[in-house]
Amino acid sequence: MTSIEKKALSAGPVYEQPLSERMRTFLRLDFLYQQTLYHEQREDSWSTRAAMSSLLEILAITARGDIRSEVLKELERQMTIMHEYQSRPGVDGSRLRAVLTNLATLRTELNAAGALFMQRLRDSEFLNSIKHRSSIPGGTCEFDLPDYRHWLDQPFEVRAAAFNDWMATIRPLCDAVSELLWLTRQTARPRTETAPGGSYQITFERETPCHLLRITLPAGAQLFPEISGSHHRCSIRFMAWTDVNARPMQTTEDVQFLLTVCG
Repeated sequence: MTSIEKKALSAGPVYEQPLSERMRTFLRLDFLYQQTLYHEQREDSWSTRAAMSSLLEILAITARGDIRSEVLKELERQMTIMHEYQSRPGVDGSRLRAVLTNLATLRTELNAAGALFMQRLRDSEFLNSIKHRSSIPGGTCEFDLPDYRHWLDQPFEVRAAAFNDWMATIRPLCDAVSELLWLTRQTARPRTETAPGGSYQITFERETPCHLLRITLPAGAQLFPEISGSHHRCSIRFMAWTDVNARPMQTTEDVQFLLTVCG
């Protein structure tokens, strides 16, 4: 493949598939975190509602298991890997030191937050009232939660101050997850593959476990991948898209794509 063709591929859409429970949780957390950051900066009340919904989902995810410990373990693992790179020739020392410094800072902040750092938000009567009504379709209407409606009617500065306070609580965890995902993606190299007739199988080496699979399609391709499998092996089918009224079907053509296996 020529450099021009590779550039066209790398500019296309990227689809990710987690292959471990830890990676699945990290991707979901980061998705919700980015969504919260996007909406909380907008002044209209509908965006504030969307930010609140994402924040409550983050609280729900972090209530399952000790995610803080999982993140701290992964920070330690990545720092160990980065330290090993220091002895390798051709490594950009200044960039490596910057990465290590950032990882150490994130570890310190998350350690300082303590094991019960989310408890303050979970004990909030205001957030709990919204969470309980959110499980009902349309349950956060103004007649269900007049106090929520009253708060949404406050000036943006008032709502932003409250969100800044809530975000300060979850930021040490979510910032660490975002950095770990960035490292996971950046430390793996993509390779060009072809799926004959739109189908591709991959088996992973047991000695080098894979936690995340990334598939990059050509820009403008009317295709998307359906991925099934585990950290041992995966099956990929490339589906042809037409519109929302037609069921996608597997393409019969060969599909060229970039495959990135992230450990």
